[in-house]
Amino acid sequence: MLGVHWFIIATVIVLYIQRLVYTRLGLRDIEYERYFSTNTAFVGEEIHMVECISNKKLLPLPWLRLESRIDPSLKFQSQGDLDIKYGAYHKSFFSLSPYKKITRRHKVKCLKRGFYSLNSAVITCGDALGLNETCKNIDLSSNLLVYPDAINVDEIPFPVRSWIGEIIVRRWILEDPFMILGIREYNYGDPLNHINWKATARSGDIKVHNLDHTSSPSLMIYLNVEDSYNTNGYVAKPDIIEKGIIYAASIVNYALSNGVETGFASNGSTIDQPKQIIRILPGAGAAQLAILLEAMAKIVIAQTTAFSTLIEEDIDMGTKNRDFLFITCYEDEDMEKQIDKLRGMGNSVEILKLDAEDGLVGSDDIYEKHVS
Repeated sequence: MLGVHWFIIATVIVLYIQRLVYTRLGLRDIEYERYFSTNTAFVGEEIHMVECISNKKLLPLPWLRLESRIDPSLKFQSQGDLDIKYGAYHKSFFSLSPYKKITRRHKVKCLKRGFYSLNSAVITCGDALGLNETCKNIDLSSNLLVYPDAINVDEIPFPVRSWIGEIIVRRWILEDPFMILGIREYNYGDPLNHINWKATARSGDIKVHNLDHTSSPSLMIYLNVEDSYNTNGYVAKPDIIEKGIIYAASIVNYALSNGVETGFASNGSTIDQPKQIIRILPGAGAAQLAILLEAMAKIVIAQTTAFSTLIEEDIDMGTKNRDFLFITCYEDEDMEKQIDKLRGMGNSVEILKLDAEDGLVGSDDIYEKHVS
C-alpha cells in the first residue's frame, strides 16, 4: 500500500515537473514564419500561403497551435492540419520533434480585390499530457495585393478600341508648339503666333515655324465613387462602383499596351491614405501599370470629396491637350458645365455611364497582365 502512495506522489511530481518544463521552455527557440508565395495577384488566381516553423531545442513538442484571423476573401483549400471557422479564423496544428523544421503550403484563391496583410498570430504550446497551455503573440509582416478583376475591353459598354485608336492617330495630326523642326513658307490658315518674325524680316517673305507632331498622347481615367447625386458620401450600391473599377483597370491595361500614356484619378481614397483623393498623372510602361493597378486594388469605396471638385482641379491647373474618360453612375448639371470648360481648354472628354441594371462582370476572360 505504501508503494502505491509513493507511486502516486512520484507521478504527481513528474507531472508537475513536465508541466513546469513546458511552461518555461515550450515556446523558447521556436521560430515561425508565414508569407504568401507572391506579393501581387489578380482576382481569380490561386496562390500559396507558406508556413515555416522550427523547434531549435532538444525538448520535443507534442503539439503546437497557430491561430490568426485572415480575410475570408482569401479562400483556403481544406486540409487536415488546418481548421477554418466562419471563413476567417484559421488554426494550424503541428507536432515537432527536437531540432525539427516543418514547411507547409496552403492553396489560396483570391476572391476579391484588396490589400491583405498578415500582421500577427498566436502560438500555443501544450505539455505532453495536454494538461497545460502556454501562448504568446507573434508579429508577422507579409502583405498581398490583389488587383481588380480583368475583362476583355470588348465587353465594356464603351467603344474602347476605336477610341484608343483615335487617340493614337491624333498624335500625328496635332502639332506640338514646343517641338520646332525649322521654318517653312506661310500657308493660308497658319495661325499668327506661328510666324517666325526674324526669318520673315530677313527673307522678305512670311515664314512660320515648322512644328513636329505630338508624340505623347495622354489619357486620364476618372472614377466617381458616388453611386448617385448628393449622397453625402454614402454609397448604397458598392457593387456598381466595383464594376467601374474593373472597367478602369481593363482600359488602363489596354491603353498602356498600345503606347498611350495613362493616368488615373478618383474622388475615393486608398486604404493606406484614407483622407487623400487619388491622382496619378499619365505615364507609360509596366511600372505605370503596376502603380495604377495598386491604387485600384486599394480603393476604398467611400467619397473623400465631391467628383466636381476633382474635375475643378484640372480646370484650375489649366490642363490642356488631354483625353479624359469619366466613369460615373450619373451626370449632373455641374459636371456638364465643367466638361464644357475642359473641352474649351483643348481637351476631349468622354463618359462611360455605369448602369445599375448590368451585372458584375466575371473573371473568366483575363487580359494580358503585362505591358509588352
